[in-house]
Amino acid sequence: MNVIILAAGSGKRISNDVKSIPKSLININGKPIINYQIEVLKQIGINDIFVITGKYYEKFNIKNVKYIHDEKYDEHDILGSLMEAKKILKNNVLVIYSDIIFEKTIIQKISDSKGDISIAIDMDWRKHYENRTEHPESEAENVLLDSQQKILEIKKNIKNQKNEIGEFLGIMKFSDRGIRKFVERYEEVVKKKDSAFHDSSSVSKAYLTDMIQELIEFGVKIEPVFVKGKWCEIDTMQDLKMAEEKF
Repeated sequence: MNVIILAAGSGKRISNDVKSIPKSLININGKPIINYQIEVLKQIGINDIFVITGKYYEKFNIKNVKYIHDEKYDEHDILGSLMEAKKILKNNVLVIYSDIIFEKTIIQKISDSKGDISIAIDMDWRKHYENRTEHPESEAENVLLDSQQKILEIKKNIKNQKNEIGEFLGIMKFSDRGIRKFVERYEEVVKKKDSAFHDSSSVSKAYLTDMIQELIEFGVKIEPVFVKGKWCEIDTMQDLKMAEEKF
């Protein structure tokens, strides 16, 4: 299985406090965020790890991983960054945001998923926003599910009184068939005029969640993988301090 860590983003919220370093290289208790990820991946036997880099790519010097430099990192967002790795988007692929730390049980469960396209979801997500004043609950990448646990929608700040709502962790798994569906649909989308695309102003500025929503509306099944355990996202200095307490 190939793992792609999406580390080309600049981390705008935290960059004012942490200068001239990729977000994924910020230290949590003396160890970079990305090192936590790689260590957990290796613990479950995953060694084919690719890191997509952007600004300050020269700061990465982690051994036993492969790098893909996204030269267009300032022209597109996370979806476009992922597509810079199109050549390795085959067979089983695990895609991970670079600003999250998670324990072994979480990554093991999503990697074991048999679905063609699976996403990790935390249904107890609101506890992660307690005392998190710099990154409010409204910023969560929510997932709306029906009574049969079918994913209906994915976007920020979903408000719905009838259905269950979880949070997308930023971890996604594809089978070979699933990644082909993803790439084929993406290529169809980019042929169209570069106008608004779901929650983004254009395809070039789209997030991974925009493409997941596109697949949902196109009739592609997205498998929910419900995870429990310790994890956190580092988006602000407040998050960093909370992560240091948790890990």
